[in-house]
Amino acid sequence: MTILEDGDMQTFGSELPAMFDGMKLAAVAAVLYVIVRCLNLKSPTAAPEIISQDTLLSRYLLKSCPMLSKEYIPPLLWGKSGHLQTALYGKMGRVNTPTPCGLRKFLPMQDGATATFDIFEALGKHSTGDDVTMVICPGIGNHSEKNYIRTFVDYSQRQGYRCAVLNHLGALPDMELTSPRMFTYGCTWEFGAMVAYIKRAFPQTLLVVVGFSLGGNIVCKFLGENRSNQERVLCCVSVCQGYSALRAQETFLQWDQCRRLYNFVLAGNMKKLILSHRGSLLSMTSSNIGDADLNKLYAATSLMQIDDNIMRKFHGYSSLREYYEKESCVHYIHNVSVPLLLVNSLDDPLIHRSLLAIPCSLAEKMPNVMFALTEHGGHMGFFEGAVLFPQPLTWMDKVIVEYTNAICHWERKQQACQRTGNPDLHSYLLSSALKLSG
Repeated sequence: MTILEDGDMQTFGSELPAMFDGMKLAAVAAVLYVIVRCLNLKSPTAAPEIISQDTLLSRYLLKSCPMLSKEYIPPLLWGKSGHLQTALYGKMGRVNTPTPCGLRKFLPMQDGATATFDIFEALGKHSTGDDVTMVICPGIGNHSEKNYIRTFVDYSQRQGYRCAVLNHLGALPDMELTSPRMFTYGCTWEFGAMVAYIKRAFPQTLLVVVGFSLGGNIVCKFLGENRSNQERVLCCVSVCQGYSALRAQETFLQWDQCRRLYNFVLAGNMKKLILSHRGSLLSMTSSNIGDADLNKLYAATSLMQIDDNIMRKFHGYSSLREYYEKESCVHYIHNVSVPLLLVNSLDDPLIHRSLLAIPCSLAEKMPNVMFALTEHGGHMGFFEGAVLFPQPLTWMDKVIVEYTNAICHWERKQQACQRTGNPDLHSYLLSSALKLSG
């Protein structure tokens, strides 16, 4: 048996502090490594990747929209994490949110439902002098009172746009259902009713169509369902949508990028929303939803289970597959002929990268489509800032307005060229773009 002598004990004791210091340094290094990896701090900032055909319109837009060609810079300490961008959007929406003043409208639908939307008048004259209205469709279960909508509306009003914002059926906390139906992934009835009202109420106005997340699917599907839906529409912008629910459902069950966890959280929010209308859904004789369906809802842990037990039955779909096929814009978007900007983020934890092949292919094949893919931004985040604190306006807010401004001027210049018979349309529009961007 080995016995440590007094000298050996003293030597060993003197080495203990150094060993503990080494362990502390190793622990600190490990924590820093995890932080750097989780916050993606080593990822460089970059300009969005732009995919489009080389057309006169795309050249004009790239010259007129510097936001599309300069690097997007998120807050240094956390903005390169798609999860934190998404979490901040989900929890706060935006910072220092304004409170625009609007007028709420109620429209009776043929099936007894009541569509609601809010109109916010422009706070100044548009730079073209035209009357332009943005018709806006929010994300899942959202409405005009959400912070990110209020921020975008206030900014658009100050740029000379009237805004009309759809309140998804069943989303407003103080609005009871008047029929046994709520909003679904791709139902365009309420959005179509709002657009028709705006066209009647403002016969001289031109329309800019904007959709966020689920709203992006609805607006693209609406425009592609019928060519008449594109009348008086200048352009469309879709932000952070997934394009195909059928292809997305498989990815939502994966743990990659914590997508299964996000699925669980979204399902919980949807359950609360649906159950808040339990009395209305059960009391109406025409309802396709029964007690057994709502009881299954309590055990649902994913959006797919909720869609299968509840959402598809609002419109009588026989299966979940049929519901996802019929309600996804991927089957209609190729019919859209107006200028279309599709925006997604590469680090969006809700949208699997495989789904981004859809807008990429569209932009390569269709001359009116431009696809902007950012490196950072998360799902509906796109916060900008120096180090820690984000700015009130996001990159997303600015780029939508910049793009729509460019399109408004494009249409005005085209009309001027047609009236004057200017043969050199190309150089005239590009010189106008340089003046606009300068």
